[in-house]
Amino acid sequence: MADPARARKLAVRIRQIVSAAIETQIKDPRLGMVTVTDARVTGDLREATVFYTVYGDETAVADSAKALASATGVLRSTVGRQTGIKFVPTLAFVADHVPDTARELEEALERARHADAELARVREGAQYAGDADPYRRPAEDDEDDDSDTGAAATADEGVDDAVPTRSAL
Repeated sequence: MADPARARKLAVRIRQIVSAAIETQIKDPRLGMVTVTDARVTGDLREATVFYTVYGDETAVADSAKALASATGVLRSTVGRQTGIKFVPTLAFVADHVPDTARELEEALERARHADAELARVREGAQYAGDADPYRRPAEDDEDDDSDTGAAATADEGVDDAVPTRSAL
């Protein structure tokens, strides 16, 4: 098993080499605007996966995938020549969907921002349907008033009129 740091260094170097080789050596007309985003090498340094994105529609992505598949041998020999390692890893090209996912997340966040702004606009002139504080609180007794007059008697009278008691039924 190889050192993980060596595998990371080799992956970075492979990404640089493949990116430069695609730009300068590969003259396939099917190859679109390809950007190498990442490369990963297995722990035994035998296989490398190169992630790429293509600017364009689905046909441009499919054509670029075919062009990279046909140029794999040339790219692998270029990697071997420029790295100088004994066993050159096999190259596998995989379309990277991270930029598409990031774009979709940004669009979803933008829709949420617009919805929040609309809600804030609607809420700006809104008023409560009832009291500002809808929770009932017990009547506060003032210690200065006499307990046998006033508030307690009027509250009981209003309750008797509004709610029939069992004896009234």
